[in-house]
Amino acid sequence: MGTSPEQFPAVAGARLLLVDDNPKLCRMVREYLEPLGYNVSLAYTGPDGLEKAIHGDFQAVILDVMLPGLDGFEVLRQLRQRSTVPVLMLTGRGEPPDRIAGLELGADDYIPKTFSPRELLARLRAVVRRSMLTELQSHSAPVPPIVAGALHVEPASRTATLDGQPLQLTPTEFDLLLALARERGRVRTREQLLLEVADRDFESFDRSIDMHISSLRRKLGDDPKKPEMIVTVRSAGYMLRDPEQP
Repeated sequence: MGTSPEQFPAVAGARLLLVDDNPKLCRMVREYLEPLGYNVSLAYTGPDGLEKAIHGDFQAVILDVMLPGLDGFEVLRQLRQRSTVPVLMLTGRGEPPDRIAGLELGADDYIPKTFSPRELLARLRAVVRRSMLTELQSHSAPVPPIVAGALHVEPASRTATLDGQPLQLTPTEFDLLLALARERGRVRTREQLLLEVADRDFESFDRSIDMHISSLRRKLGDDPKKPEMIVTVRSAGYMLRDPEQP
């Protein structure tokens, strides 16, 4: 298909779950990904996919929107109550409402079913890299936390707390919070955040960062109409307010 494994390194042994009711597409994706080092498990219904995603040990889940039993949005909603495994939503039409709905529910990224192999690999590489980084850093030597008032971000364990209470963040949300925390008091543009956090090319009107910011604010208890922690800087980007700055 015109893509070599060397273009997408560091995925050997990565465990994926593909949830889609199209057996032909499942076979095609599995036959393409496994020679590149991925280990692909399959599920063809929403309930089966949810069960495997919750109890399996996967670095990422590729989740179709249209599924029998439970649709992809409901699978994702229930999955997020139990797991922060990265989820790549597979949308039949790729329409913005589907993308936004998935991101608001906690999806890490999305891809239309008309994807090219290169696009699928690029987006998978990004979410799998974050998932594997989480596993590796959980066993790493302690790194001092980043503190911004009541917010503590632990880069090594990839955890965060607010007022001592743990925050349940997806890998993408954590990466976004970490990127903002490291540069607290400074504006980060949408383009900088998307390249750093999503690790992929972006479209001119890509709203994924905005959706992740919205979800992050909600989990931080930040009023979306008058945010006090993650502020929007018009025509520039976002900034995590530094409590030590006036």
